Amino acid sequence: MLDLRQLRYFVAVAEAEHVGRAAERLHISQSPLSRQIAQLEKNLGLTLFARSQQRIRLTSDGRVFLTEAHALLRHADRLENLGRRLGRGEEGGLCIGYVTDAMHTGILPTALRTLRDQRPGIHVALYDEESAEQFEGLRRRSLDIALVRTPPPEDDPDLNAAPLLKDPLLLALPAEHSLAGQEELTPDALDGQPWIAVGDSQDPAWRDAFVASCVASGFTPDIRLDAADPLTALGQLASGLGLALIQKSMMRGTTDGVAVRELPWHGGSVQLWAAWHRVDLRPVVAAFRETVLVGRGAA
Repeated sequence: MLDLRQLRYFVAVAEAEHVGRAAERLHISQSPLSRQIAQLEKNLGLTLFARSQQRIRLTSDGRVFLTEAHALLRHADRLENLGRRLGRGEEGGLCIGYVTDAMHTGILPTALRTLRDQRPGIHVALYDEESAEQFEGLRRRSLDIALVRTPPPEDDPDLNAAPLLKDPLLLALPAEHSLAGQEELTPDALDGQPWIAVGDSQDPAWRDAFVASCVASGFTPDIRLDAADPLTALGQLASGLGLALIQKSMMRGTTDGVAVRELPWHGGSVQLWAAWHRVDLRPVVAAFRETVLVGRGAA
């Protein structure tokens, strides 16, 4: 059975890449720390570190093990915190994963306001993570609910999901642009125009997906700039730097310097889903899930 203390020692050495610095951080001497790491390797039958006189470095197996160790220790910390809160007679807490779209569409803020009104003393931890990381968090039970852009597979043995929002993409362009005064725009009018591509820099496929969606609609964008989020793109738009596709929820109110047009022939949208583990451990988790689902589309 894994020893959590040894895992914490391993993580400290892996992050410092130096036994002495890790020992200082852990407030122990080097010799017992080295023995604990050696014992962990012996128990696992695995070489975690490549050692030399100058430094200590993770092996390829060690890097994989480090990722899993981080996840296990996060869950252990959460479990300890939950136990202490339950021991004080509290309901525990909620660990919620989300993507940024869950915030600016209003889905998550609305659900959190309802939760605060219903259970003012509950502790909530929010984790801004991509969908794949959230699914792993649900499986490890380090997350209670996940708000993601894509659902898990329908045949996933552990996870359930339900759609929350389908946010249509609108064309946003500088207010002074020659196309801004046209009520109806064709794909030909957008072909070759300077574009700002809005996407997640952590996903290497997002740019290709954006271009493919444009080509499928009948035009090829001339991408001049990338924007990590819609707000950044809107700022670039207002400066006259290009066109962009922005979800409708981001266009509430008036944005100075930006015009907005619908593209019925494009049909693109940003989707948001709620996902959760098939086994509900605590009533508060199920209650919050229902709050999110009831509020879908109303944000």
